Amino acid sequence: MSKYINVAIVGATGYIGLELIKLLIKHPKVKIKNICAQSSIGTSIYKFDSSLKKKSLPKITNLANINFDNIDILFTALPNGEAQKISKKLTSKNKLIDLSADFRLENPKNYKKWYNITHKSKNLIKHSIYSIPELIDIKLDKFKIIACPGCYPTSIQIPLVPIIKKRLINTNNIIIDSKSGYSGAGKNLLKKFKFKNIYESISAYGVSSHRHLAEIDQQLKKISKNKIEVQFTPHLSPMFRGILSTIYVNLNKNITARKIYKCLKKYYKSKYFIKFAKFNTPIGTGDIIHTNFCKISVCNDRMNNKAIILSAIDNLIKGGSGQAMQNMNLLCGFNEQMGFK
Repeated sequence: MSKYINVAIVGATGYIGLELIKLLIKHPKVKIKNICAQSSIGTSIYKFDSSLKKKSLPKITNLANINFDNIDILFTALPNGEAQKISKKLTSKNKLIDLSADFRLENPKNYKKWYNITHKSKNLIKHSIYSIPELIDIKLDKFKIIACPGCYPTSIQIPLVPIIKKRLINTNNIIIDSKSGYSGAGKNLLKKFKFKNIYESISAYGVSSHRHLAEIDQQLKKISKNKIEVQFTPHLSPMFRGILSTIYVNLNKNITARKIYKCLKKYYKSKYFIKFAKFNTPIGTGDIIHTNFCKISVCNDRMNNKAIILSAIDNLIKGGSGQAMQNMNLLCGFNEQMGFK
C-alpha cells in the first residue's frame, strides 16, 4: 500500500461507527475518504457526535457514491447480513474489515443456524480470517476480509485461549457470566428489549442461546482440537459502555490459580494492550473504558481445584472499533499501537 491508506466507513452513525471515526482521524497514516449511512445523507457526521464538529471530514453519503478504485480499506459496521452484500463490490485493490458477524463463522450452515440468514457470499468465506490481534499468528495481508470478533467473545477468548492451549483447565465445565453496557445492543435498544426500567436495572438475556456462542465454540474447538461448549449467560447492565466477564474454571491436577496467572502474564508479556491486575484482586470496567486495553485478573476460588478469571474491556473499542483499527495496523504493517496514542 502507499504511504497513506484511504478508507471508507459504512454504518458510520452507529455507536461503533462513530467510535471508529474518532480513532481513525487520529491515525497519522489514514485518510477518511467516505462516510456512509442510510440515514441523513448529505449531512455532517458531527450531528451524531458533537466532538467531531471541528474535524475535517466528508459529509455522509450513500454507499453508491464510493469509488472503490480509490479505497484501500472498507470498514463495515452494519447489521448482520449487509457486509456479505457489500463484499461482492470489492475490487482487487480493496480489503474489507467487518465488525458484524458476517464472516466470523467458517461454516455458512452455522451462520444460518445462529443468525437465521442465508449467507450471500459463501465463496469469500475462505478468503476471510477471524482475528483477535493478540491471538492471531497469520499474516493478515493474505486475506481479503478481516472478521473482527464480537465483544463478548473478545473478553472471553483473551484469557481462555492460552490456558486451554497449555491444558491447564478442564474444558468440560467452563462457566461464563458477562455483563455489558447497553451500548452493545446498539441504538435500537428499546426495540430489541422490553425489560422494565432497563436503564436502572440489570437483566439477563440470550440465556443458553446468545449468538456469540457460535464463534466462541468454533474458536475454542480450533485451539483444543476437541469440541468445547461453554455455559455463557450475558447481562445488560445499566451503564453505557464496558464489559466485565467472570469466568469460572476447574483446574487440572497440580494446577493452581497462581499458575494460571503466571501463564497468562508470560503469554501476553509482549502484548501492549493486555494489562493485569495483581493476583487475587477484583477488577471492574472503570480502568479500561475509552481504551483499547483488556484487563485481566486471576483469583482464587474458595475451592482449591477452581479459579475465577475476570476480564474487562470497552465493548465499543477493544470489543469493536479499536480492535478493527488494531487489525488494520497489522494488515498494513504499521506499529500495532499507531493511532491509539
